[in-house]
Amino acid sequence: MTAAIVLGAKVLRDGTPSPALRRRTLHAVSLYRAGTVSSIICCGGLGRFPPTEAEVMQVLCRGAGVPETAILLESASTSTLENLLNARPLLAACGGKDAVIVTDIFHKWRARMTARHLGIRATVSCPALDGVSRMKILKLFLREALALGWYWWRLNRVNS
Repeated sequence: MTAAIVLGAKVLRDGTPSPALRRRTLHAVSLYRAGTVSSIICCGGLGRFPPTEAEVMQVLCRGAGVPETAILLESASTSTLENLLNARPLLAACGGKDAVIVTDIFHKWRARMTARHLGIRATVSCPALDGVSRMKILKLFLREALALGWYWWRLNRVNS
């Protein structure tokens, strides 16, 4: 059994998903519908605005026809590391040994590195960035390059 682990993104002031959260969640739904994954683990705790990222993802999944039994919530995390760390027991509980991490393309290298560090066998699947301006994409890649370096240092420091 393979599960999708959907990494969180912010919830807007009115409790609706940000474009990134919607994009990631609906991509996971498409993987479920295609039979690529048998369950969806929604990751993300409470950010600046309620409800939790995981709860918003759950609503999107249910609205798209994913059965409740195929949706698992991890609603305590506030970072990529916590998303994946807290998803490990849920992955085991749903009988999964493999995972497909769902995140945006600029974030995939950090997500994959973190999963490997935690012993999660995973591939990464990314939705298209339709509607996102080139300037925004450039800013996100630059931000992520810094975060990737920080995570590499942080994960390697924990091992020593």
